[in-house]
Amino acid sequence: MTAATPHHPGPYHPGERAVQHRAGRTDRADHSGRAVGGTVPAVAARFLTERRVLVAGAADADGRLWATQLSGPAGFLRATGERTVAVAARPAEEDPLAAALAGPAEVGTIALDPAGRRRMRVNGRSVPDGRGGLVISADQVYANCPKYIQRRHPVDRPGAGTPRRVAAGTALSTAQQLLAATADTFFIATAGPDGRMDASHRGGNPGFLRVLGPDRLRWPDYPGNSMFMTLGNLELDPRAGLLVPDWETGGALLITGEARTDWTGPAAAELPGAERVVDLTVTGVVELADATPLTWTEPAHSPANPPSVRHPVG
Repeated sequence: MTAATPHHPGPYHPGERAVQHRAGRTDRADHSGRAVGGTVPAVAARFLTERRVLVAGAADADGRLWATQLSGPAGFLRATGERTVAVAARPAEEDPLAAALAGPAEVGTIALDPAGRRRMRVNGRSVPDGRGGLVISADQVYANCPKYIQRRHPVDRPGAGTPRRVAAGTALSTAQQLLAATADTFFIATAGPDGRMDASHRGGNPGFLRVLGPDRLRWPDYPGNSMFMTLGNLELDPRAGLLVPDWETGGALLITGEARTDWTGPAAAELPGAERVVDLTVTGVVELADATPLTWTEPAHSPANPPSVRHPVG
């Protein structure tokens, strides 16, 4: 099992254990937990160096959780030691995490390789590097399975501007609801009981993220590695931040709110492949244009995706 660290005495906290037990996956979680480490191995270092985007989750000054994306040329992510990762980027001024990541902060990050259907998480504490970037001291480092990742390839967007805020509010506009309702990918930031952050990936066929109204979203929880790090965090702390990337334009929809897991069964029965569902009450929305200088090719949807049922927005 993972060795203890000052921030993380073992692979799972009580919320994660409670969800694993309720789902009947404790043995499988113990097996998966062996992959959670506190250092960046050589293969992970190479993986990071090749990435163009890093998703980061953190809390703002009001305690709200957000997930955002940082990007750069290959090499903007580098492992600079066994427990440190350098990020040659920080959130833009109008990003809801700009102020939080301008100082020391607990962060959860995930580096995604859509083309190779690979992903890797690095959770820990970040500090500014004095050169417009970040240095992350890792507490948790681990890879995830390739399930539910849509295959895409990045394309540089000539003339891309700097990230800018085009809308903000407390609920989703009609256009934002349509973006969410047609998404095949989003990322979610959650917090553990000791303030540690986690960022995770969710994917499915378009329509798997349901819009129940301007202030309510629902998504299926599909079978995975049985760690239940996201649901385990939500078991103890309902705060959550979602990032819905716009793969066609380089824009991004950032959503904050509170989430709860529905274990009762009827809601899951409406969504093919769902073992349970998660409902999010939206309390804040920020839409960014030019969130990254990249667009992406048309997706090849994961063969692991269950069929989705299209539902009208709202």
